[in-house]
Amino acid sequence: MTDTPNPPISGAVATSHHLATEAGAAMLRAGGNAIDAAIAAAAALCVVYPNNVALGGDLVALVRSPDGEIRFVNATGRAPAAQTLDALRERHGDALPKRGIDTVTVPGGVRGWQALADLGARLGWAERLEPARHHARAGVPTALSVSRAIRDDRDALAADPGCREVFLPGDAPLDEGEPLVQPALADTLDRLAEHGPDEFYEGEVAARWIAGLAALGSRIAAQDAAAYRPIVEDPLRLEALGVEVVTAPPNTQGFSLLRAVTGVAERDLRDPLGADAAELADLFHAANRVRAAWLCDPDVAPLDGVQLITVDAPAESHDGRPALGDTVGLTAVSSDGWAVSLVQSVYWAFGACVLDPSTGILFQNRGTSFSLDPAHPAAFAPGLRPPHTLMPVLVMRDGELLQVQATMGGQAQPQIHAHLLLRTLAGASAIEATSAPRWVVGVQDDGDTATTVTAESDVAAPARAALDAAPQFAVKVVRPRDEGLGHSNLIRVTDGGFDAASDPRSDGSAIVVEAQPEAVAR
Repeated sequence: MTDTPNPPISGAVATSHHLATEAGAAMLRAGGNAIDAAIAAAAALCVVYPNNVALGGDLVALVRSPDGEIRFVNATGRAPAAQTLDALRERHGDALPKRGIDTVTVPGGVRGWQALADLGARLGWAERLEPARHHARAGVPTALSVSRAIRDDRDALAADPGCREVFLPGDAPLDEGEPLVQPALADTLDRLAEHGPDEFYEGEVAARWIAGLAALGSRIAAQDAAAYRPIVEDPLRLEALGVEVVTAPPNTQGFSLLRAVTGVAERDLRDPLGADAAELADLFHAANRVRAAWLCDPDVAPLDGVQLITVDAPAESHDGRPALGDTVGLTAVSSDGWAVSLVQSVYWAFGACVLDPSTGILFQNRGTSFSLDPAHPAAFAPGLRPPHTLMPVLVMRDGELLQVQATMGGQAQPQIHAHLLLRTLAGASAIEATSAPRWVVGVQDDGDTATTVTAESDVAAPARAALDAAPQFAVKVVRPRDEGLGHSNLIRVTDGGFDAASDPRSDGSAIVVEAQPEAVAR
């Protein structure tokens, strides 16, 4: 950070809500870099897209520096030290609930912002958090995605006083366009702007939310929050198809993308999103079985990320833990050489549906991804991190940045990344890749099974024919540009600058910040 004004930096930002994209672009215009843009956009999304992300959630990110070094920031939170597997089994039986206070883990995202800033950001917290503070206090029109989620989860939101006050004012769900105002959250963001992220973990804000959760039965203690630190480490990377794909190691499912890319190369699939779609679906299905069987906290994992790329998949999976998720994935690149792929989340829509009224903080339900089977690698234990669906992606060619990818989509995130990568390698532009029809394998909604293929109705005929003919899969057709098929954001580095796009399945936008003038693509 500097004390004197920085000249504007050109670059690009793409996020799943246009106000967050504008927040990120404002940082570039203020002389910040891609890290500043990513943090500002993420903070804004915590205000305007609360069904997908909040201050009480986790974060993962890949950051590439101007000298070409790539670091992975793992800001996924840990289980309370005072909680035990036996106590959870006694209370819940063989599986954790999908929501509620026992699914709340220590939020990692806010200290994740600090870890990102420490890698090379230029601006201060007051600047980075100003758009989010403004939107929380002044209010924003409720986005279509948010209004749909409020109606879908009305009962769960109504059961929590904090959620009910924000999302069901007067006991009526907010409709699209109605003002979403969050004064308590604005006050919290004011304190973060003044004191920095440590306020969330050790200051007055921490004391308030920890006490609020404790009153509901949470075992998260002040020591858990104060001791929490993200891990900054090397990413998982693999060369195939003429590029190097860089993603996140465990406890994330980044390995699943690398399994798919390896499989496409080894099988020499000429048309993986067309006539060879059934073979690509087999690769996706195998990766899902590996994830269910072995993905867990690397502190106790029997297999590391490299091994998960090559290990034989189990014949079938009986794992009933959910791997759904409502998330934001955003991308930012600046012309000084910084690039960020960031994914932040509360997991399911509105997370645990627990909102602390004193701070306005909504909390994630990541703990539901722990197993209560003592023999499972992802069995709950104090201080461990649950398996994560979040996974950022960078793509390199000959040591140079080719593109930055990010998406939501729960268990299907690696599959959506594969779609984006395969389409751009075949010549698609950013908007063509993010807009193209998709299909994914696995549980995306109630009633799905591990062999369900969810396909948008306008998927190309050769792919649809191949999937329909595969006896191991059952195809479920959904409308075109279905939100359940992910909100992706993509920035490609071109000879002329940047090609950026945001998924039409979201409320997002992409902005390319030029010296003169600004170009916008939706």
